[in-house]
Amino acid sequence: MDLLKKLTEFDAPSGKETVLHSFIKGEAEKLGYEVTIDALGSVIAHKKGNGKKLMLAAHTDEIGVIVNYIDENGFIYFGRLGWLEQKELHKRRVRFENGTIGVIGVNEERYENKPDMTSMFIDIGATNREEAEKLVKMGDTAVFEGEFTVSGDTIVSRALDDRVGCYVLLKAMAEVKDSKNDLYFVFTAQEETGMRGAKSSAFTVMPDYGIAVDVTGACDMPGAEKSDVKLGTGVAISHKDAFIVSNREVVKTLQNLAGENGIPYTDNVKDGGGNDSGAIALTGPGVKAGAIAIPLRYMHSPSEVIKKSDVDACTKLLIEACKHEW
Repeated sequence: MDLLKKLTEFDAPSGKETVLHSFIKGEAEKLGYEVTIDALGSVIAHKKGNGKKLMLAAHTDEIGVIVNYIDENGFIYFGRLGWLEQKELHKRRVRFENGTIGVIGVNEERYENKPDMTSMFIDIGATNREEAEKLVKMGDTAVFEGEFTVSGDTIVSRALDDRVGCYVLLKAMAEVKDSKNDLYFVFTAQEETGMRGAKSSAFTVMPDYGIAVDVTGACDMPGAEKSDVKLGTGVAISHKDAFIVSNREVVKTLQNLAGENGIPYTDNVKDGGGNDSGAIALTGPGVKAGAIAIPLRYMHSPSEVIKKSDVDACTKLLIEACKHEW
């Protein structure tokens, strides 16, 4: 899991993913892939084949915040990069691009009446605006701090959404020596702010089929929605989310490949959420698209939780999907 740990250590909120993209480009080139980076920053690694174009996508960006105002007392106000659960932000640590650490505070009186982002601020210990601006400027971004830890089969870390998907793609790229498909492994930018990288990269590739690799909320905690998607149950094959009804051929093929190869899986149906498959499906005249995912607890937090066994199941299914003649 050293590679996964390395991937989570990059600070790469939406739109600030360049360093991570350079790292992934280098890893893909070591594996012998032809690699390009598009204008939005998505990394496209190509293994030429004579069959159908198959696009495999995982997003590189993580949630974060962006500075939109610094007041006279040096407190920093911010907007969000991606979906954030506002009630969970109070007292969290954030790290700016230059390493400056801040703590999210709230205006208690205002927060009680209107618990939204405008009642929150970041405290970097400055006593006035001039002092704060020596360290942080308008438009600067920050990510949430969190340590990568492994305990048995369990991994806890920041940014597993979706660095674990990037990890799965890189592991599959190393294993797939021959394929009857024309393979495009795409590490997409800016998924958390509207699946932007998937839209532009899919337009470049114009695939026949697309499979997104992401995380999905585990439904094994008190009060969770009823679902078989739980930690330790294998890879989740998506049927639907807020942005797509997965192509039936893609779903059935993934189910058959999992069954034939003894890969544990669950069927995943969500009313909300989404991933890059929703954007890929709408490319050009339309793409047959679906998604596979790793069950995860505490999404968009500094302490996301997954199981190594589920990561392994997802990796195995992606490898089989690459080998399958679509």
